[in-house]
Amino acid sequence: MSESPARHAPTEVSTRAPLDHRLRRMTGRDPNEPHRGATPLELLFDLVFVVAFSQAGAQAAHLLELGHWGPAIGGFAFAVFAIWWAWINYSWLASAYDNDDVFFRVATMVEMLGLLILALGLPDLFHSLDEGEYVDNGVVVAGYVVMRVATVALWLRIARHDAVRRRTALTYVVCVSAVQLGWIVLIFVNLPLAPTLAFTAALVVLELAGPYIAEHSRTGGTPWHAHHIAERYGLLVIITLGEIILGTILAISAVIEEQGWTLETVLVAFGGTALAFGLWWVYFTMPSGKVLQRYRERGFVWGYAHYFIFFALAGTGAGLHVAAYEIEGVAHIDLEQALLTVVVPVGVFMVALFTIYSLLLRQFDPFHIWLFIGSMAMLVLAVLAVQAGASFGVGILITAASPFVVVVGYETVGHRHQAAALERALSR
Repeated sequence: MSESPARHAPTEVSTRAPLDHRLRRMTGRDPNEPHRGATPLELLFDLVFVVAFSQAGAQAAHLLELGHWGPAIGGFAFAVFAIWWAWINYSWLASAYDNDDVFFRVATMVEMLGLLILALGLPDLFHSLDEGEYVDNGVVVAGYVVMRVATVALWLRIARHDAVRRRTALTYVVCVSAVQLGWIVLIFVNLPLAPTLAFTAALVVLELAGPYIAEHSRTGGTPWHAHHIAERYGLLVIITLGEIILGTILAISAVIEEQGWTLETVLVAFGGTALAFGLWWVYFTMPSGKVLQRYRERGFVWGYAHYFIFFALAGTGAGLHVAAYEIEGVAHIDLEQALLTVVVPVGVFMVALFTIYSLLLRQFDPFHIWLFIGSMAMLVLAVLAVQAGASFGVGILITAASPFVVVVGYETVGHRHQAAALERALSR
């Protein structure tokens, strides 16, 4: 994550945005800038992640419907990490240093191009993992190299323009470049599968460690904006929820093709839509911006733990894609297993959300335990219902009830608990 949370030094730049996009100094934005929101450039940048998550989900769904669980889950976990990490690297840097000049805009375009190349390499990656002999990650790493070149160029420019944080920027340059060399070496060494996976795990750890080292340098961290970065994460959550909507459409289409317009069609349509809506609702009960503004040091855990949020949301979409295969009668797994490819990611999402909320506020609320148990009970009930002979539509409808247990709890009682917790946290 090239732009992670940490201490921050005073900024030197005016918050008044010029109308032109000529070259200007990257000296950092005001972390307390009022009304800071996502820019049109950031929204354009996010569009490529629709393609990337869709590609990863489609590849995982294909292996899941074959019953190849290991390659599907492992490949999907790595693909989501690569996509998520690319987004994080850009978004935290932009929160701190986006001056919207022509250099920054072109660098953003290069990052987008790199991610598209990475997405094009995902089919070969998944296929090689399924074969089990070696990892064909050449195209994926090539796309990653393109993105990292743009990132390093931006950090070098920041080091030149921001004298106060030059050491932080150069630390990013060294960390990003060193790990990138490791990925390139992995292409040409062509190790067997097991050593490749071990080397990959080591590189992932180094990727995660780099921002922590840079942001905790003696010159202080980058001036990222708490409310802006919370909004950026929320926007990526919405984009990833689009995978669930896409998966719902695929499942509905399969039902219509096999059965026509029936009650099952209605159940799948309503259940899938309600599931996406419920997950959206519960995520945005988390008061991220307010707490990060007060406790910037909590941004690392908050930002990194979101990996499991995006993994779960994209995985739920992939699971609905698997369900479409099952309904069409072409899947090699049964209906219960197909439902599990949806239920398990939803469960991961609920675990991740409750964990992030607790770590963010650093308070324990027994009421949350009951909400969590209730949400998990709905997922168990969905599986038991299908085991007892219920259709997939019934199963997905019960699954959709899981986040709504939390929604009802929050809207009736939980919001008062949260208000009290926020008051305690922000008054310390």
